[in-house]
Amino acid sequence: MTEMKRAGLVVVVTAGGRNPQILINALARRFSEVVVLLEPAESKSVFVRRRARKLGWPVALGQLATMVASKFGKRFTEGRAREILETYGVSDVPNADVRTVPIPSINTPEALDRLTKFSPDVVFLVSCRMLAAATLSAISCPVINFHAGINPRYRGLMGGYWARVNRDEENFGATVHLVDAGVDTGDILYQTRMTPGKGDTMHTYPLLQTAASTGIAIRAVEDALAGTLRPMTVAGPSRQWYHPPVWTWIWNGLSRGIW
Repeated sequence: MTEMKRAGLVVVVTAGGRNPQILINALARRFSEVVVLLEPAESKSVFVRRRARKLGWPVALGQLATMVASKFGKRFTEGRAREILETYGVSDVPNADVRTVPIPSINTPEALDRLTKFSPDVVFLVSCRMLAAATLSAISCPVINFHAGINPRYRGLMGGYWARVNRDEENFGATVHLVDAGVDTGDILYQTRMTPGKGDTMHTYPLLQTAASTGIAIRAVEDALAGTLRPMTVAGPSRQWYHPPVWTWIWNGLSRGIW
């Protein structure tokens, strides 16, 4: 017998991609109405300029090179990717039954107007632009984010990769948390940890973290719909991480076998 779907309108904000699609599909299987607000991917030129202002041009260009290498390398890890999908029983196939609404950015008046008119019960963020303070304050329902890393230790990007580089495999995992004004600094709702396989690399870590974490995403949304959210503040080291510059990535790969 098919499990009855839980009533509630969930609006997912994302820039799209394989990993967000896994979560969209998982949420659509559990909840009666899921709508996706789809942002365009950020241009590489915007990315590089922003990173250069923060970290300097050499590091920003080195990070861009790593991103290019990662995109190219994914074609060689498709076998492992399919294995992850099968192991966790998840799908990355676009769901035609889920309404998708293109938006220029969640921080535009147009997008906020659309979101307000939907009157969602929960807003779920995954791989999207950071919400501006004005946008966040205008949303009256709980706003939840999926992060491929264990907060607060591995905020930002490449949480699984940096956990491995730091020989901190016990903190290889994912977090679902409430959204505040910081970068992955909101109170934590759920976390899950998993063990990467020998065939996993920077190209498959985020996929593994996502596929293994659909359960905590669903539980967080269920709690929000029921009004039983139990946010936790976790003490410990807190740091925001970025893509490794290409020379760091190559060094860790050749010297330590961490790719």
